[in-house]
Amino acid sequence: MGKATGFLDYDREENAGQSPLERIKTYREFHTPMDMEERRKQAGRCMDCGVPFCQYGKPLHDGMVSGCPLNNLCPEWNDLIWRGDMDGALRRLLLTNSFPEFTSRVCPALCEKACTCGLNGDPVTVKENEYSVIEYAYSHGLMNPAPPSHRTDKRIAVIGSGPSGLAAAQRLNRRGHTVTVYEREDRPGGLLMYGIPNMKLEKEIVERRLDLMKAEGVRFVTGVNVGKDISGEQLLQENDAVILCCGTGNPRDINAPGRDSKGIYFAVDFLKSTTKSLMKSNLSDGYFISAKYKNVVVIGGGDTGNDCVGTAIRHGCKSVVQLEMMPKAPDVRAENNPWPEWPRICKTDYGQEEAIAVFGSDPRIYCTTVNKFIPDEEGHIRSIETVKLQQVKDEATGRMRPEKIPGSEEIIPADLVLIAAGFLGTEKYIADSFGADLTPRTNIATVSPDGYFTGIPKLFTAGDMRRGQSLVVWAIREGREAAKAVDEYLMGYTTMR
Repeated sequence: MGKATGFLDYDREENAGQSPLERIKTYREFHTPMDMEERRKQAGRCMDCGVPFCQYGKPLHDGMVSGCPLNNLCPEWNDLIWRGDMDGALRRLLLTNSFPEFTSRVCPALCEKACTCGLNGDPVTVKENEYSVIEYAYSHGLMNPAPPSHRTDKRIAVIGSGPSGLAAAQRLNRRGHTVTVYEREDRPGGLLMYGIPNMKLEKEIVERRLDLMKAEGVRFVTGVNVGKDISGEQLLQENDAVILCCGTGNPRDINAPGRDSKGIYFAVDFLKSTTKSLMKSNLSDGYFISAKYKNVVVIGGGDTGNDCVGTAIRHGCKSVVQLEMMPKAPDVRAENNPWPEWPRICKTDYGQEEAIAVFGSDPRIYCTTVNKFIPDEEGHIRSIETVKLQQVKDEATGRMRPEKIPGSEEIIPADLVLIAAGFLGTEKYIADSFGADLTPRTNIATVSPDGYFTGIPKLFTAGDMRRGQSLVVWAIREGREAAKAVDEYLMGYTTMR
């Protein structure tokens, strides 16, 4: 273990971040890593407890997963950081995590929420410790291409270059198979490239990993929309296996009167347009959905809604409001939500912090939805009518459902509306091109609930496309497990752990 009394001797300390009013001036990441001696102390807080829930990653009694889905060996590499063995910490970290540089930036740290130190105090800074290991590795020349020593005669196509597709491609390529990744956008990376703002994940970090994979032999084909530009049938004929990792591409819409007004966009299109313009011209080309001088309404909470708030503020919006259908979560764990469950508590993320700093109040309005969109004479959105919601029990199902409260309507200004209400599932044209069946939730169906084989010869699936909208860390887990299933399918056995 680390320092035997580390969790008693050292308080939890986190990387310092720029103040909200300072960091909104750029689109850069805004935390500064602490020096290595202080990081060693933070790792020394890990007590190597008898049952390390941090790395458990399996469902508890109620189906909620506790700990890291990748089963990261957190106590082991925390101990190695404490001892100053960063090379050893890197080896242990890479045993389970294909892309620590992504998870250490964008993961909500399921490991920390299950940390034993968090039961009666502050959890270990596992996520920042992971960041320190992988960034040490890159800065000290430890992250070099690792091409396979020999190649098999098997060809594999991976459709989609988000975290699940990249994880599957990396493992199968290192196994010796020839892997081609197809991406319909102009750059590979999927969600990592265009779905997550630079403030959380700078694109140089994604490109750094992509360059490594290319040097290892993975081939990327961009600007090709599988199912339209090339058929699924053709890819199945040309390859020994195909893995569908296209994510959940159908954004959930808001079907209210006035929905066809100009100035209403899905959050993913708003965020993507900003990232593309930043990468091409630092926003000077004007080819992005601008929030400057506008009253912005974001419909939906979660990470995507928060990202929209932070991005709109950086654009220079006039105001920003975020509508959430659900009630505000409690500020501390409720009695029916004990450790080591994921804490269902209110989280004020970076975008909301920035809105509070700029406009003086939290942008979130709870238990509220859109009743109708109100355009001007030219058809451009100018305001919305909101309505309050209350949770009522559905007698048929026994579940709680939202119901509008008559007389609670209110008009608020809106020059730009961003819909961040989540995603519904697979885009059907992709499934149809391969002849794949869909589940009732419109995910790609597999032979077994926990499997990755679709039942169609050669065809597998992974990531959000299989399990539904989820986290980057789950997508990496899915890609790794799908790679193992494909390898066993092709070779009759697998050497992957």
